[in-house]
Amino acid sequence: MSKEKILVVEDDDAILMLLEDDLNMEGYEVATARDGERGLSMAQEGVYDLVILDVMLPRKDGFEVCRELRGSGAAVPILMLTAKSQEIDKVLGLELGADDYVTKPFSPRELIARVRAILRRGKAPPQRIERYRFGDVVIDFKKFETTRSGRAVDLTVREYALLRFLIEHRDGAVSRFEILKEVWGGEVEVFPRTVDTHVANLRKKLEDDPSDPRHIVGVRSVGYRFAG
Repeated sequence: MSKEKILVVEDDDAILMLLEDDLNMEGYEVATARDGERGLSMAQEGVYDLVILDVMLPRKDGFEVCRELRGSGAAVPILMLTAKSQEIDKVLGLELGADDYVTKPFSPRELIARVRAILRRGKAPPQRIERYRFGDVVIDFKKFETTRSGRAVDLTVREYALLRFLIEHRDGAVSRFEILKEVWGGEVEVFPRTVDTHVANLRKKLEDDPSDPRHIVGVRSVGYRFAG
């Protein structure tokens, strides 16, 4: 079985070496580039399972590399690295076609979790779920009907979409960025905290103890996962 190939485009030598070492230890084959133009050329000419792309790069920034890759029809997953914490930068990456982002400084554990999640999604589409039961909750996604202990629960269309996405990806954690992309699509005015607000509402409606949820669980530095 061949190794999955990852292209890392990063101009900071220390971070590049750290990423290369960590990814090699996880069994991935790693190629590297230290500027945007070289990274774009390698991504277009080679075959990679994932591109890890820094935003602040010499010669061509990460946003432009992402834009040109998507403009050329490249479907390779892109994980963006950014030292900026402004939500508008994260939304811009989403708009340009990135699959996820990690904000510097990041832990190796967080990065590997994001890499695994992206690569896992690329292998096979999740099974489409029409009806699901957990605890005392029964959800019919086709009819948009939910009951808890036999009593009807009103969920919004967006809450159904969010819950369905979490359930269909229950084999691992999903980031807020992934949720925004899949549940909200290209809506410019939506930010990562919007996900937290909708998760809080779902917990109030479906969890026995919203402050200590059993099913819609937070994953530190990543996002959420569904258990049940």
